[in-house]
Amino acid sequence: MKCPHCGHSEDKVIDSRSIREGGAVRRRRECDLCHRRFTTYEYVESAALQVIKRDGRREPFQRDKLVKGVRQALHKRPVSTQAMEELVERIENEFARDGIMELESRRIGESVMAELAQLDQVAYIRFASVYRQFRDVQQFVDTIRSLLPEKKAGDGAGNGDGDGEKAVSRESEEGAEIETDRAGE
Repeated sequence: MKCPHCGHSEDKVIDSRSIREGGAVRRRRECDLCHRRFTTYEYVESAALQVIKRDGRREPFQRDKLVKGVRQALHKRPVSTQAMEELVERIENEFARDGIMELESRRIGESVMAELAQLDQVAYIRFASVYRQFRDVQQFVDTIRSLLPEKKAGDGAGNGDGDGEKAVSRESEEGAEIETDRAGE
């Protein structure tokens, strides 16, 4: 295997493990020349999955595009490369289990959003804003609200000690609803 750092073609395998439920092998390698480490993956070649784009075009599924989109959403977020790789693997496994030959791009996007919502909600918002083509701030607000836990009856109506303080909603200059702790703030 050619070293991605120096181009030398001799290396040794440091670690090898099965991933994707046995459908692939992950190998950690060390270059014999520069001694830097790198990771390679071996996959079973399967029939090419076709992606049906929004405009009806079909193109081969490209794992790199999926990884790039997830990586952009997770940029500068406290999520490890391993967690990102596992997320991509779960999505790929979902499609492989279904055994389908064609897949709408919409389904890929929805699967990515479902996984990101569980992994990192900021990354979810980033991805959703591009994928769903947000046009205004209200779409961000609505999406953020969908991630927040539902308030139970009585929440936000004071602390129950009878001091008369309660949450009051008002609209900001941008039109988003804001909750304040006390009336008139």
